Amino acid sequence: MVNRLEKHNNQIHSKTGNQEKDPGPLMSLRGINKSYQNNGAKIEVLRDLSVDIYSGERIAIVGESGIGKSTLLHILGTLDRPDSGTLLYKKADVFEFDKKKLADFRNKNMGFVFQFHYLLAEFSALENILMPGLIRGLKSKDIRERAEAILVRVGLKERMKHRVRELSGGEQQRVALARALVLNPAILLADEPTGNLDKKNSNQVHDLLFELNDEYNMTIITVTHNMRLAEYMNKQMTLVEGKLVEIE
Repeated sequence: MVNRLEKHNNQIHSKTGNQEKDPGPLMSLRGINKSYQNNGAKIEVLRDLSVDIYSGERIAIVGESGIGKSTLLHILGTLDRPDSGTLLYKKADVFEFDKKKLADFRNKNMGFVFQFHYLLAEFSALENILMPGLIRGLKSKDIRERAEAILVRVGLKERMKHRVRELSGGEQQRVALARALVLNPAILLADEPTGNLDKKNSNQVHDLLFELNDEYNMTIITVTHNMRLAEYMNKQMTLVEGKLVEIE
């Protein structure tokens, strides 16, 4: 396990550590602030948060509940807007996009796995996986081949045609992961991606994430309480007083 982790971490270092070849950060957050009102009181969650994220990085955001991890993940995914600050993707300020362009940006560049799966219960596992490709306008045949292949990789070859409501919680979580990965997004954002899985299936998901990270230089950012999963990442961070801090 240690040797494998060291191998992958060295690969990431070579991807992100050579400044002469590095085109710069894939994403940059600058001066991000986010607060909420609670019974008339202002709760500051993110405070002047800035961070650079590079292609191929694997980042685990850990820490106690309520410190703002999921809020940050939603802003990274452009599902929520900060009160102030900028989010640059390849130097473009994505919050300057109109709604349609922002939706297209998410579909083309990001995959999401959240605690609530948001699957279509009356559709089959395969039909759920087809959705992102159909929204993008890909040919049905092409996206079907991708969908079937990713379902095999998450161990659901025999469950493709089962409706979501017929699947266990762990199987539904793997369908959600497959849906997030089917278009090979540049960035995978995951909130407890193995939270409902047993050890065997968790390990299978960990291995798949590693494979995709290697094959496609996919950036993975996950919020997790699973320290085993966090150890798979080459960088662990937490939020302290609304700012991201790397854990040494």
